[in-house]
Amino acid sequence: MTIRADGAFGALAVPTVYFLGAGPGDPALMTKRGTDLIASATVIAFDPEAHSDIVDAYAGPDAQRMDARELGQAATTRGRKLAGLAREHGSVVRIVPHDGVLFSTTTDEAASVRRQGVDFELIPGVGAAVSAAAFAGAPVTTNRVRSVRLVEAGEQSHLDVSKHRNTGHVLHGVRDDVIDALSALLGDGWDAETPVLMTTAVSTVAQQTIETTFGAAEQRLRDEVADDAQVTMILGQGVEQHAELDWFESRPLFGWRVLIPRTQEQGRSTARELAELGAIGTIVPTIAIQPPRTPTQMERAIQGLVNGDYQWVGLTSVNAVRAVREWFEEFGLDARALAGVRVAAVGGPTAQALEDWGVTPDLVPSGEHSARGLVEDWPDRDPSSDPGARVLLPRADIATEVLFEGLQERGWDVHDVTAYRTVRAAPPPAPVRESIKSGEFDAVLFTSSSTVRNLVGIAGKPPASTIVCAIGPATAQTAQEHGLEVDVLAEEANLGSLISGLVDHAVARRTADLTAGRAPLRPSQNRSLKKR
Repeated sequence: MTIRADGAFGALAVPTVYFLGAGPGDPALMTKRGTDLIASATVIAFDPEAHSDIVDAYAGPDAQRMDARELGQAATTRGRKLAGLAREHGSVVRIVPHDGVLFSTTTDEAASVRRQGVDFELIPGVGAAVSAAAFAGAPVTTNRVRSVRLVEAGEQSHLDVSKHRNTGHVLHGVRDDVIDALSALLGDGWDAETPVLMTTAVSTVAQQTIETTFGAAEQRLRDEVADDAQVTMILGQGVEQHAELDWFESRPLFGWRVLIPRTQEQGRSTARELAELGAIGTIVPTIAIQPPRTPTQMERAIQGLVNGDYQWVGLTSVNAVRAVREWFEEFGLDARALAGVRVAAVGGPTAQALEDWGVTPDLVPSGEHSARGLVEDWPDRDPSSDPGARVLLPRADIATEVLFEGLQERGWDVHDVTAYRTVRAAPPPAPVRESIKSGEFDAVLFTSSSTVRNLVGIAGKPPASTIVCAIGPATAQTAQEHGLEVDVLAEEANLGSLISGLVDHAVARRTADLTAGRAPLRPSQNRSLKKR
């Protein structure tokens, strides 16, 4: 193996083709070696429909992306073209399905590469069998089943399965090949009541698991699974444990599409938290941040902070922290210039933004993370120890007066300065606007009145089927004024409480459906059924 002097894998002195197993689909399940290779790759050949998320997650901005179908139909042709690309660019990463070796033509491509005098490596990924067993919650081995056969689905599958009836089996292939395998096994005398578990889109939020029997499986596949979908079918005693071990699809927001009307920077952490709960978060910025029209006030405020004119600075948002930081950098200053100034943060994300800057806040609300909560915990002015008693509030141009008035009542001299302006963002792309208006999103998280007004203004109003979540009473009132019915009101004015409220709502819906004997459906699925 040839490694660059800096230890990275990338443009090598020896032309090399890397055949990289993609795993089941979730980018987080890629191997460390695989992510390193993609990050340093010059050319990446992959299936855009199956592996775009992986490439988007790890590829560098300058990597050349190539649809693997352009390599040709025959494995020998693909190998020859890959070798040519490796000679031209130094290395090529070829992403192949699942583990990258079983039931694939990867080794044929590799042999063709070698015949061209070019080196190759095979980097396996997580295989289809273990992925389906783990994410569907159905072990393929038990204390009585000590061997497993992985079989390619098709008409001839029964030759490999029927001779080993006491062995755990995993069949894998496209939907129609699995149907052919089922027909062949039934024709070979398998009991129609044999339990099977069939899973598609393993490890992704689109995963679908069907627990059924041999006799009913074909119709279930035709009714519920797309004809081009890859299906992994598990036979054996482990199927009985599915209900007990189903951890992935039973997450409270599994498959939910949740609209996040926030800036990209603010929305990323929200999307990550939703993903842990099984949901897909889509960020739609509703505001854009711009400098104040007249910078004089902020210039004087920064100078005052440096000169010790302020005893406190109160920061009410991540954007406020970012604005102050940018003003400091504009003057060639860093966080050390805040030495001697007490710093207050309105809540967790704002406090984290300060920590990222190297500043530990002196005050964060112990209760409600809001301007009101900050006022409640802010100390009264002590004339003997706070003779100047001046507080700087660098805020947005549309900030409310709760904090300003509350601090004045506590005896502080408050300087309210516009640090940045918020303006309505540009409308999202047409497909996103249509998804919002047609009810394809299951829920929307409103974190302020401005997010309500701006989303409706730039993208339209979500329909009644979309679950509307509001972070506080003021936001809820604005939503109602725009004709939206609020389904979830956060118990506390913070994002964690808002998401918890959505989880509680989703669990209650699911419980009600199950109690009534109905299959649990997401809000968007209910809307689709009503249209039929």
